[in-house]
Amino acid sequence: MKLTGCFILVLLIGVTSISVKAQKNAALPDLAQLDLMASRFAPTPLRVDTSRLSSGDRQALVKLIEAARVLNDIFMQQMWDGNLALYGRLQKDATPLGKARLHYFWINKGPWSDLDEYKAFLPGVPPRKPLGANFYPENMSKDAFESWVAQLSPKEQEQARSFFTVIRPLENSKAPNSFLAVPYSQEYADGLTKASNLLHEAAGLTDNASLKKFLNLRADAFLTNDYYESDMAWMDLDAPLDITIGPYETYNDELFGYKASFEAYVNLRDDEESAKLSVFTQHLQDIENNLPIDPQYRNPKLGAGAPIRVVDEILSAGDGAHGVQTAAYNLPNDDRVVQQKGSKRVMLKNVQEAKFRSVLLPIARRTLSQTAMVDVSFEPFFTHILAHELMHGLGPHQIKVQGRDTTPREELKELYSAIEEPKADVTGLFALQYMMDHSKEMGLGASLPSDEAAQRQLYTTYLASAFRSLRFGLNDAHGKGMAMQFNYLMDKGAFVQHPDGTFSVDMTKIKSAIAALDHDLLTIEAEGNYAGAKKMLDELGVMRPAVRKALDGLQGIPTDIEPIFVTADELAPIVNRPPNAGPARKKARSR
Repeated sequence: MKLTGCFILVLLIGVTSISVKAQKNAALPDLAQLDLMASRFAPTPLRVDTSRLSSGDRQALVKLIEAARVLNDIFMQQMWDGNLALYGRLQKDATPLGKARLHYFWINKGPWSDLDEYKAFLPGVPPRKPLGANFYPENMSKDAFESWVAQLSPKEQEQARSFFTVIRPLENSKAPNSFLAVPYSQEYADGLTKASNLLHEAAGLTDNASLKKFLNLRADAFLTNDYYESDMAWMDLDAPLDITIGPYETYNDELFGYKASFEAYVNLRDDEESAKLSVFTQHLQDIENNLPIDPQYRNPKLGAGAPIRVVDEILSAGDGAHGVQTAAYNLPNDDRVVQQKGSKRVMLKNVQEAKFRSVLLPIARRTLSQTAMVDVSFEPFFTHILAHELMHGLGPHQIKVQGRDTTPREELKELYSAIEEPKADVTGLFALQYMMDHSKEMGLGASLPSDEAAQRQLYTTYLASAFRSLRFGLNDAHGKGMAMQFNYLMDKGAFVQHPDGTFSVDMTKIKSAIAALDHDLLTIEAEGNYAGAKKMLDELGVMRPAVRKALDGLQGIPTDIEPIFVTADELAPIVNRPPNAGPARKKARSR
């Protein structure tokens, strides 16, 4: 899971064939409109001091940056089969409109605007991103997929639903509904071979044993399509260079949520900050044992580890670098690894600081009452993001439905992310409140201030951040999940709107309301209750008039940041790059 501020799914039932011709007559944004759309992302230079790295790691870092960039092309291919050809055409258009289209294309890594319900902003493309992206045939419906899968052997069914296969029509077959599950290693062979070679080169340069092991195993996984051993090695990674690279999140598969997109994060670890936060992992079992859920659904023995890494991002790529930027992530998503090793939480501190400064504070000034505004602070913002990521590892993971061993992800299908993201939000608040209430027994001390002011800052900053997430739109799992949270808490009286349109938190009601919402979300996952999840999202995952009015008042405030990877471009310059072909080609504007 990743937190895109941390905060991605339109609840549609099937995919129909999309006519590209229909887009020709649709109104498309002109130059001024495109500039306005792009201005929602504040250009933010990311500079990271790498001078303390060893000579070997500095050389390895260059190769890691180059390998990460390869995933941009693979990810664009995963989004739509016409993406790379379109990107090539845009790079040749030197007109002002062409440059603006290229810039916004690069922000989204495709011709659909992430912040506008995936609507097309370029001619000659489907009017909306296909629900199944390029993981399935464009005209494949959910029923057609399920009908085909039902005819397969158990092993073939596993491959069809695998994170790491695409579904393609079976060539030269006369039988209807004849498809083939193609491994990523075959579908993206050229790019993955190049990335694999670069990872092997980086492994040969670094002097860190755990990094060397991970890079070699992940390089091999790109060619074998078996990511288990390299995921296990990633959990053991203990190196100044903190690298995440591979197919992970399934947000872009809006059809089922099965297929993983390629992404990369090249980071520099902050040892001091990581050590400060490690205390939180010591109490996860205690929190699990007290979750507001029927005790039978609690996990009596969590995975062995839950390491936390605080890092500064040098470069992100692929699924990690389009639209709203990731602020933290919790991986891997392989439940086998989670059961044995737990999961790792990576906090992108420089990204979070930029989001707080450029986006959250301006939003808070317009949406919160004057008395509430003074309680908005970076520390609870940062701590709640950490708690969110930690809570992805708590709650139901292995469940039984009608006697079957299964998982919440399998049962909730395309609704899973829109339930799991708010579950992590509210369970994170529940966990922080629990630790505040038991601070002395847990020996938390200064690690987690627990006085009345600290609690008020936690919930008020969460309220301000809710408006930030709501701006991502209802096609985003974090945005839809936040709409559900916001409406639930408003209905409980925990969030209060004042006559002047501003909001604040009712501290007498927020704690019980959070516990009640957490109970509902955890129970849906524990029961694998698809119908319950759909009902809750349909009823609460909407933009009510009061919220819409508040969001309309945020015009001129960036929705998110547009990272400019200054250090990465200095260390590994891109040769023969066309002008204006992405954010690194723009000069940063101060805001």
